Amino acid sequence: MPILNKDMTLCISLSGRPSNLGTRFHNYLYDELGLNFIYKAFTTDDIEGAIRGVRALGIRGCSVSMPFKEAVIPLVDVIEESAAAIESVNTIVNDGGTLTASNTDYEAVAQLLAEHAVDPALPVFVRGSGGMAKAVVAAFRGAGFDDLTVIARNRAAGVALAEKYGYRCVESDPGPTEAVIVNVTPLGMNGTDAAVLAFDRAHVDAAHTVFDVVAFPAETPLILAARAAGKPVITGAEVIALQAARQFERYTGVAITPDQVARASAFSREV
Repeated sequence: MPILNKDMTLCISLSGRPSNLGTRFHNYLYDELGLNFIYKAFTTDDIEGAIRGVRALGIRGCSVSMPFKEAVIPLVDVIEESAAAIESVNTIVNDGGTLTASNTDYEAVAQLLAEHAVDPALPVFVRGSGGMAKAVVAAFRGAGFDDLTVIARNRAAGVALAEKYGYRCVESDPGPTEAVIVNVTPLGMNGTDAAVLAFDRAHVDAAHTVFDVVAFPAETPLILAARAAGKPVITGAEVIALQAARQFERYTGVAITPDQVARASAFSREV
């Protein structure tokens, strides 16, 4: 990576619970490609002030994670269809003070459903109703899944999300069945919820496919339980690598190869 200098371009992430994943992913590729960029993760309790800082300081790119994906919408200038359609932002690009928001989470989930050949005839249970849940549910609808149930403690948010895409919402788990079960909550994420299994073992044992969007650790309790039960899995590590690659290209204008994405993703997880 170049020595810090006045011409270096800064990109950042804003998250309630920052990790080193994005920082290592982006900086690895800046170094490999010889780009005069640097990436740094931040958290904040003043999202409006943080976005004003992005604009005022000329910060080129800003990744947005929980719990800010919806809160930033009124703070930007242009909202691309990928974000407007699901009312959730994970990427902001700053062009000379004009902030354009998009959502690469949706693109990543849609690509993974196709790559893993998940059968649209299967029922789907999605736990969660926040910004990332919007991207996930929209991607399932776009992929032709007609039978999806949102499981949400926040009934108002869950019903609104489900009804937007013609699905149903419940507050407690349906009975175990051969379904695609998807965790879109912080359950299993490093921190206070690290040991929590997002779905109980009866649901894991009955499931067809298990999908956990939690990216750190990649091997969450849910993913470990699914592997032990011999179930196909889709991990948050896969999601974050694909969405970060799209962010990287938006920020830098440089296209990267699948091999580069894989190397950067592996590096991002090294201790």
